[in-house]
Amino acid sequence: MEYTVSPEEIRRVKGMGFLQDKRYPDVFNARVITRNGKITAAQHRAIAEACERFGSGEVTMTVRLTLEIQGVKYENIQPLIDFLAERGLSTGGTGKRVRPVVSCKGTTCQYGLIDTFALSEKMHKRFYEEMRGVALPHKFKIAVGGCPNNCVKPDLNDLGVIGQRVPTVYLDKCRGCKKCRVESACPVKVAHVENGKVVIDPEACNHCGRCRTQCPFGAVADYTDGYKIYIGGRWGKRVAQGRALSKIFTSEEEVMAVTEKAIELFRTQGIDGERFADTVARLGFENVEKMLIS
Repeated sequence: MEYTVSPEEIRRVKGMGFLQDKRYPDVFNARVITRNGKITAAQHRAIAEACERFGSGEVTMTVRLTLEIQGVKYENIQPLIDFLAERGLSTGGTGKRVRPVVSCKGTTCQYGLIDTFALSEKMHKRFYEEMRGVALPHKFKIAVGGCPNNCVKPDLNDLGVIGQRVPTVYLDKCRGCKKCRVESACPVKVAHVENGKVVIDPEACNHCGRCRTQCPFGAVADYTDGYKIYIGGRWGKRVAQGRALSKIFTSEEEVMAVTEKAIELFRTQGIDGERFADTVARLGFENVEKMLIS
C-alpha cells in the first residue's frame, strides 16, 4: 500500500536524513552517519540487518562517506531510527547545518602527516553533533586530509584541513652532493641544489615531508608538523577554489578554534541561501582571515 506523504512531512523527514526516492511517493533512502567513514564490524552487521528488515536489502555509499539504506517505506522510518539508535548509530547529514565531517585515512596511510581519524572525530562531535541545532545560511562542509595529496579535496570544502610537515634546512650541514637525495625525493621538484647548497622555496613547497631523513648529513633533519586550513571552497554547479590561511597551525586546539570562528562568522554574517564561499568573496578574503586568526 502506498501512502501519500505531504510536502511538509517530506521536508521534515529529510531533515532527519531520509531522502525521498523520486520513483515512489512513500519510499525514502536513509542516510546513516558513519563518523569520518569508519565504522566497526558490529555496526556493519547492524546496518546490513536494518537494510533487510526495514529497507530493500541494498546499501549505497555516498561521496561524503556515509551509507544510505535504500527503499525504506514511510511507516518504517521511526522503527529504523529506533533500531539504529539501540546500536549506537543515527541518521542525518542534511539541511542548512554543518554536515558530517569527511576524512581520508591519513592515520594509517604511508603519506599521512596527522591523525586524521582522531581530528575528524573530534570535529564531528563538536561541530556536527553538538551544533545540530544551529541553523546556518546554507550547508557547511568540512574535510580533513592527511597530506597534500588532497584525496578528500579539502580545498573544495567550505573549510578544509590538510596535514603539513614544514622542513627546516641547515645549510651548514649541507655538503652540496652531486646527486642530492633531498632533491631526488621531492615529488613537486621544489628542492634543488644551488651554488653548492640545497634550497627549498618555502612558498612553493607543499610541506609533504617526503624529504624527511633523506639527507645523510642532517641538512633537512628537522620539521614542524602542523595543519593548513583552507576556507571558501565549493564543489558542485558553481565551483570555488578554497584559499589557504597564511598561517600554518601547530595544534588541534588552534584548528578547532579557527573552525568554530568560521562557522560563527558564517552564521552571523552569511546571507540566507549563500554558501560560505560567497560570504568570503563578499566580505573579502583578507578581512575574513583577520577575523579568523586574530
